[in-house]
Amino acid sequence: FFFHTIILDIVSTSSTLFRHKITTNIIKRTKSDMNNNQVVVSDVSSAIVTAAKGFAKRHKVITFSYIYGMSILCAIMLIGSGTKLTFDQQRQYNQIMNSIDLQAEYTAASKYHTSYANYYQSKGWFSCDAHCQHYKSIMDRRKSEWDEIKAEGNARMSDAKSVAGLFSEVGVTEVKDSFWDYFNSGKQFAKRQSWWDALFMGMRSMSRDESFIEYGLKMLMQVLINFSMGLIMALVIFIFGLWGIISSYQANPLTALFFFVSAASAAFAFVSTYLFAIYGAAAGGVVGVVKMAESNMRIEAARGGGGGARVRNGYVERNRNRPHYQ
Repeated sequence: FFFHTIILDIVSTSSTLFRHKITTNIIKRTKSDMNNNQVVVSDVSSAIVTAAKGFAKRHKVITFSYIYGMSILCAIMLIGSGTKLTFDQQRQYNQIMNSIDLQAEYTAASKYHTSYANYYQSKGWFSCDAHCQHYKSIMDRRKSEWDEIKAEGNARMSDAKSVAGLFSEVGVTEVKDSFWDYFNSGKQFAKRQSWWDALFMGMRSMSRDESFIEYGLKMLMQVLINFSMGLIMALVIFIFGLWGIISSYQANPLTALFFFVSAASAAFAFVSTYLFAIYGAAAGGVVGVVKMAESNMRIEAARGGGGGARVRNGYVERNRNRPHYQ
């Protein structure tokens, strides 16, 4: 998937540069008054900025799509959701929509589901006798009737949408509702998957005697992966279904293509920004935990004495020769 490759490239670039900074520049050793080594973690913003600049230079089309999508989102926030319908457009739109026979569609759907239940009860595992074939023919006929009524209703709905226009409040609202439905579904997928991962990873951590910090870091990475997968899948499915929504408004090809590119770019920009915010919050939390651990090591090393601790090669070494009462 195209957008999946984009996000993975960003994440891999950022993580590579971050690890490089950590191993070469970010972690520095300084001598204290007690000749102990202390770990000093510098700000990681420079690594993120470097990764963003490098990605923008290598992928100019993607960068332009992101910037264009952000401009579309800003325009929607400032201008609003599409143009309002005039009085004549509203009257004609409502007149066509009211001509759709919803009761006939509901009746046809009920007949089809009833015939399908009869067919399902009559057929065997791998065979269908004459009695079963009778119910199957009824089911096929009900299905055909239902499809005809649905096709007629969709055609009238398409005529009503063509009156409103693709850039009207009707068209923009329909696209926004479709995006939010898929976006929320992607988040729900990530949340459910994260709960299961937390359960099974916790069981594995107890069996391996892992520390709480190790479990927390693994769980954090798994949550980021789940949200990336869920939102990227939601974005891809939305883009695949977007053209079907656009075609139902019977717009000319150039207008339809412009709307498709704008909506897809806006969706891509929003999902990317949402994921960047999650990654930034996670990185900030990790940096905060590292700084807290560094402060604790400094305090413990500053206590001195035989019962103190020394920092060597980034690890805290306790004096094992201290008396038992210390």
